[in-house]
Amino acid sequence: MDLPTTVVGSYPAEKRKGISSLLDPFREAVKIAVSDQVAAGIDIISDGQVRGDMVGMFTGLIPGIRGNEVIGPVSPAPGPITVSDTRYAVSRAPRVKGIITGPSTLSFALHIATPSYRSREDLAIDLARALSREARLLEEAGVFLIQVDEPILSTGATDLATATEALRLVTGNISVPVCLHVCGTLSGVIDDLLAMPIDILDGEFAKSPENLALFRDRDTGTKMVGFGCIDSSRPEVEEVSAIRARIEEALTVFAPDQLLIDPDCGLRMLPRPSAFSKLSRMVEAVRQVRQAL
Repeated sequence: MDLPTTVVGSYPAEKRKGISSLLDPFREAVKIAVSDQVAAGIDIISDGQVRGDMVGMFTGLIPGIRGNEVIGPVSPAPGPITVSDTRYAVSRAPRVKGIITGPSTLSFALHIATPSYRSREDLAIDLARALSREARLLEEAGVFLIQVDEPILSTGATDLATATEALRLVTGNISVPVCLHVCGTLSGVIDDLLAMPIDILDGEFAKSPENLALFRDRDTGTKMVGFGCIDSSRPEVEEVSAIRARIEEALTVFAPDQLLIDPDCGLRMLPRPSAFSKLSRMVEAVRQVRQAL
C-alpha cells in the first residue's frame, strides 16, 4: 500500500467513571483512543499513550529513578511498561506500532542526583539498555513496527554519536522495522539522523515546512519518511484540500512508496473532537491522493 497512514502516538485521554475505572482509570481511555483511530481509518494505529506524559510513563517504572531524579544505577523495569495497552490495540487492528520514549530524550528530562553517572551521555546508554527489554516485549506482543521518540535530537543539545549508539542498543535485538520520530526543524541534524540505524525517519512538515527542502538533494536510500502533514499544536482542523496539497508537495520529493503519512506530533493535548477530525481528514486527503496516482 502506498502512503500508509499512521499516528505519532498520543491521543486525548477520555476518562470514564464507573466501577471498572476503580481498577484501571485509564482502561476506557485506551479503548476510546484505539476505536477512534480505527474509525478514522488509520492504517497503523497506536495504543493512544493515554496513561501520562511521554517521560513519566517510562521513568516511573524504571529502577534507579524517583520522580524526575536519577538516584542510582538504572536497570530494566521489572515488568512490561506499555505492552498491556499495546496488546489490546493489536487485538483490535491488523497493524499497530509500539512506542518507546528514547533514552536521549529521557536523559535530558531527568536530574542526575547520584554519583553513578558523570554525564547525561552515560545515563542515556544505561537507559537504552533498560529500554531494550521493552522493545523486545513489544515485538513479542505482535507490533508491526517500533517507534522511538527522540524530540531532543533536533535541539543541538545532545551528542549525536551517543544518541546513535543508544538507539542501536534499544533496537538491536528486534527484527520489526524501527521508526525514529524527531520534532522541530531538522536542518542541523538531518545527515546524522539519516545515518542512524533506522528504517523510517518521522518528522514535522506541517508546522516546519522547511524540512521538506532538506530532502530534495539527499538520498534517503531504503529509508522511508514519516511525513507529518497536520499541525498537532493547534485545535483548528485543517481542510482536506490543505492536507492534500501538503502531501502532493511531498510527492515532488519522494516516491509514494517512500512515505508514511501522519500528524506532526502526538495529539494528546487536543480536544478529542479535534483530534478525531484531524485524523479523519488526513485519511480522506490520502484517499484522494491515492486515487489520483
